[in-house]
Amino acid sequence: MDNARVYKLVFASIYPLYLKKTETKGHTKAELDTILCWLTGYDQAGLQKQIDSKVDLETFFAQAPQMNPNASLIKGVICGYRVEEIQDKLMQKIRYMDKLIDELAKGKAMEKILRK
Repeated sequence: MDNARVYKLVFASIYPLYLKKTETKGHTKAELDTILCWLTGYDQAGLQKQIDSKVDLETFFAQAPQMNPNASLIKGVICGYRVEEIQDKLMQKIRYMDKLIDELAKGKAMEKILRK
């Protein structure tokens, strides 16, 4: 996996893909945004600013107000990798995000996705 290439992906180009996956599975933009805000500490306006600014994933996570302390509770496999074993911290954050969206698409309850 070419991490540098992944880091330079524009969050605004990935967000519609997450939204499509979410809506295709019967979930809402509000649920998607709730998950993204929970993970990163952005509020709704901050999240929208990141989308509008067309920041890359590296910047998106670097500017995140605060990663949720419960993010370390996210476990499992995404894209063939166990998220809890990923050594590169930025890639781990990206895979956490992927894993949460995947859990939503699979119908997992929000309280479980948000590790409450």
